[in-house]
Amino acid sequence: MKNSEIKELSTVDLVERIEAEKISYSQLVLNHSISPLDNPAKIKVLRRTIARMKTELRDRKLNK
Repeated sequence: MKNSEIKELSTVDLVERIEAEKISYSQLVLNHSISPLDNPAKIKVLRRTIARMKTELRDRKLNK
């Protein structure tokens, strides 16, 4: 997910999306620990996407 797409989301949608991505991330890491993934770089991409979303959410809270 690109930064421009993240900025278009409403705050409520952003919070919901962060929670969904966190669940997806933890499931992906668990699956990778049991058996290797075909594309382990997906873990890094998902972690960074979550960080981008959290950064945008923090920025919105500070600028209110």
